[in-house]
Amino acid sequence: MTTRRTVLLSLAMPLAALVPAEAASPLKRLDPDKDGTVDLNEAKAAASALFDKLDRDHDGTLDAKELRGRVNAKEFAAANPDKDGTLDKSEYLALVELRFRAADPDNDGTLDAKELASPAGKALLKLLL
Repeated sequence: MTTRRTVLLSLAMPLAALVPAEAASPLKRLDPDKDGTVDLNEAKAAASALFDKLDRDHDGTLDAKELRGRVNAKEFAAANPDKDGTLDKSEYLALVELRFRAADPDNDGTLDAKELASPAGKALLKLLL
């Protein structure tokens, strides 16, 4: 058993090196201008792309099932002013903006790696990646 584990680990280690660094860093994935921060427009662009990916039935809305736990029930109700049981893209992006502002305690309009690693930043990332 130990020999088998050793062989598997020796095969896996070189493969781990092939994974690009960007895959491990949310900031690098969300920062197309490479300035070391994510601004609201970059966050909304990522959120819009994720919205389209999550909208598997292509009806322009996300229901609780499509959101897959990214939004709790209370937050969903607040983000759904028309009470139709779904979030359209504008409602989703409004929620992204709320979470972005919560993750930006210094109010500089950008999020760095430390802010993205905070609880509020992690909540935002659920809507972006």
